Amino acid sequence: MPLIEVSLVEGRSPEQLRTLISRLTDAAEDALGAPRASIRVILREVPAAHWAAGDVTIEERDKEQ
Repeated sequence: MPLIEVSLVEGRSPEQLRTLISRLTDAAEDALGAPRASIRVILREVPAAHWAAGDVTIEERDKEQ
């Protein structure tokens, strides 16, 4: 049973997240030959204030731009 976990900064629409789930499922089915019913997808949305690179959060970066 393939399990695909994706972490991303929150802020995408429900439609975008649904599309991502569908395309990841399609990719796993195509690449692995896994039955669709066995493919699991978990999306973890993280607040922009909780995601940082180089000691700068995405929230801080976006405010500066």
